[in-house]
Amino acid sequence: MAQMRGPGSYGIGQPNPFGGASDDRQEASPLDTIREQTSKIEDLLDNLSEPIKPFLPAIGRFLIVVTFIEDALRILTQWSDQLLYLHDYRHIPSGITHLFLIVNVIAMATCSTLVIIRKHSEYAVGGLIGVVITQALGYGLIFDLNFFLRNLSVMGGLLMVLSDSWVRKTKAFAGLPQIEEKDRKMYFQLAGRVLLIFLFIGFVFSGQWSVWRIIVSLIGLVACIMVVVGFKAKFSATLLVVILSIFNILVNNFWTLHEHHPHKDFAKYDFFQILSIVGGLLLLVNSGPGQFSIDEKKKVY
Repeated sequence: MAQMRGPGSYGIGQPNPFGGASDDRQEASPLDTIREQTSKIEDLLDNLSEPIKPFLPAIGRFLIVVTFIEDALRILTQWSDQLLYLHDYRHIPSGITHLFLIVNVIAMATCSTLVIIRKHSEYAVGGLIGVVITQALGYGLIFDLNFFLRNLSVMGGLLMVLSDSWVRKTKAFAGLPQIEEKDRKMYFQLAGRVLLIFLFIGFVFSGQWSVWRIIVSLIGLVACIMVVVGFKAKFSATLLVVILSIFNILVNNFWTLHEHHPHKDFAKYDFFQILSIVGGLLLLVNSGPGQFSIDEKKKVY
């Protein structure tokens, strides 16, 4: 924001005697105007979210792993169908199919619990990323572009969990210098921010085009760029949370579909995956974009 100037001997900062706009207003750039307006919106959001702010990290962490919890429950409730698909369509031997599903269920349940209770986050995040990769290979979805982009975003949310856990460790031992851990946190926050936006890229390039879709895509694209570069990252992440939440309820409303509807499982899967990415964005809102960002550079200069 521009600095306030006091009145000078040459009339600088005084009202224009001819009734025109003041010099300060003429000098304000469009970027300064955007910063001023978004700062006001951020202040308003901070005030509105004050009651839930202490619970925001817990909500974010739960939402990030909710897709893995749902996936584990789906495997257990559709056990025979999962075995049939892996054996008949993926041509995986019977014993290995059982082992594959058991390991995935145990890994998802255990690692998700560790993320929620904030214990051994490094191992939990590593385990869940391993689940994403093995399922992509096991189910033959590694070359599905939409699946690939969505899971990159889920990984971005998991990296935000990791950086959030390092932030808390640093706060707990503030008296001890931890330069190496601080550097890791910066890089993982940057990687998490970049990966989180891939879901929106998948949204832009999938589905039928309409005026509504073009408008939402343009707004979301601007917000994604702001998240990546770390410019007003909290405001842009909040905007993406709102857009994705509305999209999720309107498009992936699996609860309105009949129990045997062929698209019910797909809609449910997409719904919980978007919830996971929303959780990653909430962690970004809570912890900020990190040192590799325009927001942080502004504090320095």
